[in-house]
Amino acid sequence: MAGPLAPDAKAPQHKSAHLMCHSRFWGIVGAIACAYFAYLAYTRLRDADFLWSHDLWSLLTSAVWIMLVLGLISETRCWRERVFFGLVLLNLAAGFAFSLWTAAPLNYARDSRDVSFVLWILAALASLMTLAHPREVAATKES
Repeated sequence: MAGPLAPDAKAPQHKSAHLMCHSRFWGIVGAIACAYFAYLAYTRLRDADFLWSHDLWSLLTSAVWIMLVLGLISETRCWRERVFFGLVLLNLAAGFAFSLWTAAPLNYARDSRDVSFVLWILAALASLMTLAHPREVAATKES
């Protein structure tokens, strides 16, 4: 028997709604990466190194990462992943903007470094939120 009713016919594959929640590995990797960037932001604040890099490679790197994160946001339908990618996108966009803004006043640069530090911490926490499997989250809401 041929066709869609054949016993050995495979069911259509559904695209997972989760990029990170589907695998705990990516939640851990995201948290470690964001914690590392939070540490780097902290050391810049500690050392009073508030100025952003204005070289072409920094701008290009930020632009590539921004495009990558935008692509990842467009592929996810899970609010926990969107929060994570949104925080990362905000941080990268701020870095890109301050890399472009060569005449930024020092107090703006310092404040942006403070915000960057907080955003990286929040992104690390958001990444850890993806460790709970979506079914576990739904089960805790029901009970």
